Amino acid sequence: MKLSICIPVYNFDVRELVFDLKKEIEAEEIEAEIILIDDASKENFKETNKNLEDQVYHFDFLEKNIGRSRIRNRFLTFSTGEYLLFLDCDGKVIGKNFLKNYIQFIQNNPQTGIIYGGRTVSGYFPDSDHYLRWKFAVERENLSVESRIKKPYLSFQTNNFVIRKEILEKIGFNPEFQKYGYEDLLFAMDLKSDNIKIDHIDNPIFNNDLESNIVYLGKVEESVESLSHMLKDEMLRSKLSEVKLVKLYNKLANSPLKFILNIFFNIGEGGVKRKLSKGDVSLRYLDIYKLGLLLRKMK
Repeated sequence: MKLSICIPVYNFDVRELVFDLKKEIEAEEIEAEIILIDDASKENFKETNKNLEDQVYHFDFLEKNIGRSRIRNRFLTFSTGEYLLFLDCDGKVIGKNFLKNYIQFIQNNPQTGIIYGGRTVSGYFPDSDHYLRWKFAVERENLSVESRIKKPYLSFQTNNFVIRKEILEKIGFNPEFQKYGYEDLLFAMDLKSDNIKIDHIDNPIFNNDLESNIVYLGKVEESVESLSHMLKDEMLRSKLSEVKLVKLYNKLANSPLKFILNIFFNIGEGGVKRKLSKGDVSLRYLDIYKLGLLLRKMK
């Protein structure tokens, strides 16, 4: 069995991740290839990572940014493995047998089509300027396997997963959505619609680059904009109906409360955003902020 390790690269030094993966591949004599695709990074990051061209099976540099969905589909062009392992470029390998754990699971479960390994962040409190993203990761993303398997599709993320190549060729990421946000959940729900099971194992990747509160809030706004475009398509809206934010919106969509909440959000948006910018607040403020943004964009 051959594994294609696929890493989309954008404005990040990916050398440590590549070298750690190569170290395990060589030590364990794993049949694997590493493929990098740079999604039009800044020149300094391109120069930093360019030395990896001789270290990996293929390194593709894109002149124009194509987004998170299309770039993942693009790996099908270069991969030769039966399974594809997707990793975010800001991930860090922390398990001694990271690749081997996936391979052993596949060998023990030959019918598996897609496996999510999980994620983790530092257990130390970051500074206040980076607290919000860390808090969200700890409370909402770094779930145990036991928690993930209760909602296998809703707890799926694209930072660290293995997929059988023929499944990705059949389903693929929706290329219509290029911006950040909810493309992972939409992909998971497409898998669910096709009755493709997502297996979950304890094989996390360390999130090595927590954004500042301001940068993260910008990503939140971008993700809600992406979600609003998805919800304007009735079929996609149905697929995403289990998502917490979508559930809230659907309850309010035809209610007089929608108009009232819009008014309150327009008045209080600045205050909510200032609280979130400080970092150390309840994530309920983030939920309110997302809902307010979505109500505004779905007018």
